[in-house]
Order: sequence, then C-alpha cells, then structure tokens
Amino acid sequence: MKHLQRPVRRALLVVHVAVSVAWLGLSLGLLTLGLTAYTTQDPSLTQAAYRAMKVFADWLLAPVALVTFGSGLVLSLGTPWGLARHRWVWIKFWLTLATAAATIFALRPEIAHAAAAGVPDSSLVGAPVVSTTAYLFMTAISVLKPWGLTRRGRHLRESTARQAPRAGRAARQGQFS
Repeated sequence: MKHLQRPVRRALLVVHVAVSVAWLGLSLGLLTLGLTAYTTQDPSLTQAAYRAMKVFADWLLAPVALVTFGSGLVLSLGTPWGLARHRWVWIKFWLTLATAAATIFALRPEIAHAAAAGVPDSSLVGAPVVSTTAYLFMTAISVLKPWGLTRRGRHLRESTARQAPRAGRAARQGQFS
C-alpha cells in the first residue's frame, strides 16, 4: 500500500485514537455496570445494569471495535511503521483482532442473555477486566514502542541499506556523464 499523505494520515490517526479511547471507556463503563449487577442485592438494579450494558453492546461495541481495527490496519499499512515490521504493531494487530472478535461474538451475546435473565453473572465482570487490561496494554505499547523490528522488518531494513549505496553511486555517476 502506498504511504498516506500527511493530512490523511493525521486525520486517520485522530479517528483511531478517538475510537480506541472510546473502546477503553466503553469497557470501563461495562465493567462498572457488570460489578454493580454482580454485587448488588437488589434484583431490579441487577436487571437495570444488564439492560444498560445491552444498550451499549447493541449500539456501540461492534462499531467501535470495527472502526478501531480498521483504522489501525489502514494506518499500519499506510505508514512506514508497517503491519509486520515492528513487534509492537504486530502484537497490537493481533490483540485488537482477538478483542474485537471476542467483543462481537462472545461478549455481546452474553450481555443479551444476562439482560433477559436478570441473574448476576461473573463473566460480565471478568470479560471487561480482560478487555480493559488488553486496551491499557495496547495503549502502553503504542506509546513506548518496545521490542524492535520483526524478522520481516530486519530483512526490509537490510535490503534497503544494501540498495542505498547503489542508488547513491548511480546518481553520482549520472551527475558526471
């Protein structure tokens, strides 16, 4: 994929950061509601918390997860970071894919079931804990960019370094012809 032009890249980066932060906030909100539903002794509050979770799950979870994944994928393919050049990008890609799939195919149906049953469910505390931890981890590696290049990234860097002296020599020879 061709590198994105600066204005496009910056706009896409704003979108990616905004929806990623929204996904983290949504996860914290679901955790709060899940804890409330699980720990309260009031059945009507349990029911209300699960219904609120269902509203978030029905309207926000899938779109936020998919836009986060899509914008991150386009950014990785359209910038020098690449998708498989740096370990932190590669790990973020797979974690985002896994959490998006778990959100859409496991968490949403579980929330719908809990909203219908109205019975405390510990998995609706555990799932948001796991997702929040994953999103915080992905945020940290986005900022810190640890671990260096992947094998593919090292190979690309070496091949570029080998080609650079040849390109410079050809350009110099062209100057004196």
